[in-house]
Amino acid sequence: MDTLIIVTQLILSLSILVTLHECGHFFPAKWFKTKVEKFYLFFDPWFSLWKTKKGETEYGIGWLPLGGYVKIAGMIDESFDKAHLDTEPQPWEFRSKPAWQRLIIMVGGVTVNFILGIVLFAMIMFVWGETYLPNESVSYGIHVDSLGQEIGLREGDKIVSVGDYQFEKFNPARFKIEIIINDARSYRVIRDGSELELPIDERFSSVLSSQANKEYDLFTYRLPYIIDEIREGSPADDAGFEKGDRVVTVNGENKEWRKDILDVVVANAGKPVDLGIIRPGRSDTLTLNPTVGEDGRLGVFTEVPGLETQKYSFLESIPKGIERSVDFLGSQLKAFGQMFKGRIKAKESLGSVISIAKEFGPTWEWKRFWTMTASLSILLAFLNLLPIPGLDGGHVMFLIYEVVSGRKPSDKVMEYSTIAGFILLVLLMIFALGLDISRLL
Repeated sequence: MDTLIIVTQLILSLSILVTLHECGHFFPAKWFKTKVEKFYLFFDPWFSLWKTKKGETEYGIGWLPLGGYVKIAGMIDESFDKAHLDTEPQPWEFRSKPAWQRLIIMVGGVTVNFILGIVLFAMIMFVWGETYLPNESVSYGIHVDSLGQEIGLREGDKIVSVGDYQFEKFNPARFKIEIIINDARSYRVIRDGSELELPIDERFSSVLSSQANKEYDLFTYRLPYIIDEIREGSPADDAGFEKGDRVVTVNGENKEWRKDILDVVVANAGKPVDLGIIRPGRSDTLTLNPTVGEDGRLGVFTEVPGLETQKYSFLESIPKGIERSVDFLGSQLKAFGQMFKGRIKAKESLGSVISIAKEFGPTWEWKRFWTMTASLSILLAFLNLLPIPGLDGGHVMFLIYEVVSGRKPSDKVMEYSTIAGFILLVLLMIFALGLDISRLL
């Protein structure tokens, strides 16, 4: 069921992105009276799942969910249809149109994707707002994992900044981004009442960006284990826990923090554990003996720091949507820059549809779905603008050359460059898919 939910989210997201991207080519082509022979969601080598013809255009759904296409008459594209090369250009063909019209047709797809990303991010801000944990609410400091300790973080630290980024909102992922993307080489923490500035070794850019460490947050907020709510009929309810109880020992060992207590509880799934608690209004320590559920849970919700949600009006959400889109695109550009510098290994960062699918998660959450779709829309626009023949950016590159030089590249140059670009893209996709399969194995 988890896999089905993940795949369904991926297919729906790609369907939205691909359909709107191809509409960005389709409608400008129609406006300039260019014949569009096919409009396909997903690729259809050998056969299609569904197709119908309306007017001069065949509409269909392919079986290979790696993209989609519109086949425009008189255009050399990934279909490699060369029949038109032996005939005189016709008024309705792409090759007969002025360079500026062909340029608009080609940038239409990425333009739609950029706009879609902005609209979706703005919608997310308007509907859900921005939920965050103020850093000042992390009054007990942080709990650090082993990789965070390698960087120099310690239990109980309160993070002030990393690089030039002020840590006003508690965000472990942002800490990693500043190191990987923005070359942060130091951070500041409050430790034992004193503010310290500590260095970050350059090697952590590649260490943190590796697939092995992708899921690590380095740290989380540290909290005592204070019970806020008890599920009726749960192991905690049966054992006699009450709201406000604070767990301080597990099986006779002192455990002050929630993370440490949870680690022991989960490790004892299906077994009884002795939990020492301090109950409000009592001076002694009580010992309760719940049997942990087979799922590793006691059936309680614990107190967490006060999350805050910043709400935005419709008009306020628009600039926030633009801001988030620009920030995301900027991070992608910086990530590519770090790869060219060798600080991020391309092999560790590349991924196929398998990597993308896993980001949606095994439960259907609309906010996460639309956030992923918005991010993919911006990413799709960026990647499509790369000056690689076979992508929109390759066509744009040749069109800009034509506008500037006044000379149109020959059909043979376009044909061979498109073939070369297509082969490069296919090899890259196979390589990325192979990486994902090896990671799964």
